[in-house]
Amino acid sequence: MSDQSKGFKVVADNRQARFRYEILESYEAGVELKGTEVKSIREGRVNLRDGYALIRNGEAWLLNVHVSPYQSSSLYFNHDPLRTRKLLLHKQEISKLIGKVEQQGLALVPLKMYLKRGLVKVSLGLCKGKKLHDKRETIKRRQDEREMARVVQRY
Repeated sequence: MSDQSKGFKVVADNRQARFRYEILESYEAGVELKGTEVKSIREGRVNLRDGYALIRNGEAWLLNVHVSPYQSSSLYFNHDPLRTRKLLLHKQEISKLIGKVEQQGLALVPLKMYLKRGLVKVSLGLCKGKKLHDKRETIKRRQDEREMARVVQRY
């Protein structure tokens, strides 16, 4: 069964986050959006690269995620591309995240934005920053895997 038949379509993927951070846990959150933002996201015009999430006053917020203005509408009805958007999480999840983010010094990073049964969802990763030597190790492991795949293909 394909992802389309289940009502699941990945719109944007933050591949850089997997390189920069070690992902410990992931959470699924809804996003509070305006109409033109939803239309633009359905077209795939969203960039998660520099985005992050914060928890303020018991609410989760998505910051610095660029959703391009919708082209087919006038400028009057469009939204600000970098506006702060509210994340929709359960109170228990937010309280768990508050403890981990503040006490352990972890970061909340958007990993993926997708449509699930017509609703826009964000996959948030509870991440720990990698050091330079960890990033080099990741690059070396990836190159070794490619080399082994080439050798296996030849024989």
